[in-house]
Amino acid sequence: MIQHFSFKPMYSDELPGWVVTFFYERVRYKAAYEKDGDIRWIDGIPPNEENVKKMIHELMLFHVYE
Repeated sequence: MIQHFSFKPMYSDELPGWVVTFFYERVRYKAAYEKDGDIRWIDGIPPNEENVKKMIHELMLFHVYE
């Protein structure tokens, strides 16, 4: 389960793209969430990467695209 999920705009203007940070299995991760939904890892790749990506997509849909 992802904990302490946060996101902030990647760019200072209106271009879409976000930097997301979260904890997964007690380890902090950071990733770039691109406008097309692509996730590029910045600080390590979490175990169960595909499941984590699904959780991030769900959180972004809820918080950004609601």
